[in-house]
Amino acid sequence: MTQASALTRLSADELLLASRQVDAGLRHTDLSVPGISCGGCIRKIEDALVRLPGVTRARVNLSTRRVGVDWRESEGPPPLGEALTGLGYEVHLHEAYEDAKDPELGRMVRALAVAGFASMNIMGLSISIWSGAAGETRDLFHWLSAAIALPTLAYSGRVFFQSAWRALRRGQTNMDVPISLGVLLAFAMSLYDTIHRQPHAYFDASVSLLFFLLIGRTLDYVMRDKARTAVKGLGRLAAYGATVVAEDGGRTYLATEELEPGMTITLRPGDRIPVDAVVLEGSSEIDAALATGESLPEQVAPGSALRAGTLNLTGPLTIRATAAPKDSFLAEMMRLMEAAEGGRSQFRRIADRAARLYVPVVHSAALLSFLGWVIATGDWHRSLTIAVAVLIVTCPCALGLAVPMVQVVAARALFDHGIMVKDGSAMERLVEVDTVVLDKTGTLTLGRPALRRDGAIDPAHLAIAARIGSSSHHPYAQALAAAALPADIAFDHIAERPGLGLEARIGDDVWRLGRREWALGESVLVEAGGTVLACNGKLVQAFAFEDEMRPGAAAAVTALRARGYTLEIMSGDTRAAVVPVAAELGIAAVQAGLLPAEKTAHLAALARAGRKTLMVGDGLNDAPALVAAHVSIAPGSAADVGRQAADFVFLHANLESVPYAMAIARVADRLIRQNFAFAALYNLVALPVAIAGFVTPLIAALAMSGSSILVVANALRLSPRFLRAS
Repeated sequence: MTQASALTRLSADELLLASRQVDAGLRHTDLSVPGISCGGCIRKIEDALVRLPGVTRARVNLSTRRVGVDWRESEGPPPLGEALTGLGYEVHLHEAYEDAKDPELGRMVRALAVAGFASMNIMGLSISIWSGAAGETRDLFHWLSAAIALPTLAYSGRVFFQSAWRALRRGQTNMDVPISLGVLLAFAMSLYDTIHRQPHAYFDASVSLLFFLLIGRTLDYVMRDKARTAVKGLGRLAAYGATVVAEDGGRTYLATEELEPGMTITLRPGDRIPVDAVVLEGSSEIDAALATGESLPEQVAPGSALRAGTLNLTGPLTIRATAAPKDSFLAEMMRLMEAAEGGRSQFRRIADRAARLYVPVVHSAALLSFLGWVIATGDWHRSLTIAVAVLIVTCPCALGLAVPMVQVVAARALFDHGIMVKDGSAMERLVEVDTVVLDKTGTLTLGRPALRRDGAIDPAHLAIAARIGSSSHHPYAQALAAAALPADIAFDHIAERPGLGLEARIGDDVWRLGRREWALGESVLVEAGGTVLACNGKLVQAFAFEDEMRPGAAAAVTALRARGYTLEIMSGDTRAAVVPVAAELGIAAVQAGLLPAEKTAHLAALARAGRKTLMVGDGLNDAPALVAAHVSIAPGSAADVGRQAADFVFLHANLESVPYAMAIARVADRLIRQNFAFAALYNLVALPVAIAGFVTPLIAALAMSGSSILVVANALRLSPRFLRAS
């Protein structure tokens, strides 16, 4: 059984545990079905579910891909998982956090929309004034502009005002302090001039300034918001509960958090291991990819240690818990990821670091301008107007757009190449990388076994093995089924023997495909591969398997080495499996047989040595390392948790996406630095002109807007043609 198919098996106990009572004798269960895509899916699913015994109602939400089912408690939980799997859908129990929306992003988008609408209307009124409106008409337009600007600043300006106030209360400053001062002073002066019927008011300057700044802030937030935590995704791998065997032989289904060390637990094929445990009875194969990254099943027998979160594949087991859920392997992985994500969040953007110098310079320039003009002219109104113009003309709008605009354009360029960007700051970190650490299984290789072709394989025997193997989900059986057209043989019976292989009968002949000792009998000694085809206990054919190399792996490694990066392979797989791949690719540094905590520790050691690492991995066991690395990339075929943990996800199978992403990041970094240089040059020219009194607040706002437009235009140069030229 594959991991994917096992995930769709929802036991009655799990459904009962995850449901809630909605009425007397009536319970409700929410399921997530990612494959829902159209109205036909809705009809098909609802019709199938309402026919199940005990189901009174089934409703599908297309937008959230969620299914809500009401069922009668007296008849027990219905087979919802089996029904949906039979229709061809993957299904898992719905978690409430999946539908959670980010209120902060919605608040910023609404603030941007309000500021944009108000800016257009105030500009329209200003055009009438510029066209010659005077007297009472001009005053009316000023009052209308004030009436629009005041609620706009109160609503949309909160994004900056609250941040500035928090900084000032701690005795600090940030980029939002000069922004807030410029906007509020421009509005206050304009309101004063409107009350005193002056010819000029600058409501348009304050609102349009706010609008442009909100564009940059929203783009920046969208990029940051894509860096979602993977901890909850990892938590989804935890079992909801387990069947505990009491001393008197009675069986009780307990929630995972209620399990204690020493409890005896029974597992069926397809169940996840709820806590760290040891096998008491039974033999089976375990999908231990969560711990080792190895895609091939691991054989377990009495005495074998099991880790929480791994998957029981083929046989029933009786196990004894050796740790509490909070001390289990899965809980440790979640703690590792939380700690690594906390460390990553301390990364400061280039623009944030520039604020250290920028803010005091702007404040000082505006204050000195005001004091100088007051001393020189004694006209406080004109002096304050010049100071406001200085604040507006030097407002960090271009600086605020410099990073997010380039990152949005770069993200689109990467998307066109099949690479998804989850965190804008990752492009900055990718430029700093000097060491590339690669996982083996699923990254350098495709993570699935392929039949090793050689002249010793008889095509007729391979066809028989393909026919028998097509009846199983075991990775080796599937590899044989894919290696040849199945023989046209109608076996009387094919059965899978958990942990051993497949047995097929036709007449008096018994064919076995699987472990050598089982297929040939313990008394037979023969040097053959681990998987054999036998008929009536006699060897017919031996098969050997290898992990298929990912397309573009050699080219990607060559490109990275040519650019001067240090390369390492770090894998949870055995050294015997890793070394041949490293030798084929010419990578000398190899770390093999590492558990997730050991991978994280190795990355931490590299960081202490001053190395900036790019981690490229795909497995469940790579998730903490993907988060702990300086920056990380995962293939689209990676486990859900691996994709959530990574900063980049490449959707194509070709590994050359990795050097391509690094090339895009370097070009984006160059454009960002150009934008910063332009912003600095703009301020060097505009600041003296504003201090000299030749710039009104409105002209300052237009100049600031013009600088923002140039920054955006420079970011748009990040096109395929520009990339080829660079």
